[in-house]
Amino acid sequence: MEHQHERAEAVVRRLSRAIGHLQAVKRMVEEGRDCAEVLTQLAAVKSAINNVGKVILQDHLEHCIVEAVQQGDHGALDELNSAIDRFIK
Repeated sequence: MEHQHERAEAVVRRLSRAIGHLQAVKRMVEEGRDCAEVLTQLAAVKSAINNVGKVILQDHLEHCIVEAVQQGDHGALDELNSAIDRFIK
């Protein structure tokens, strides 16, 4: 289901931050920085991406899923479960 995400600006800002972290990790590796520092930055990237996923999931639940269920589309719940499974792998 396509729609304008309620929190699109926040998602884009968070993604930009995650991209910045990932670019910093790349530079760190290229510079031969300490592995522990690189791993710490990678953890920050993972956390940022997970937080983006949480925002998108919340938006999806509050809007897409509620609307789909109200319209009798219970297949949307199966799609949501599949999406969550892929996200948490």
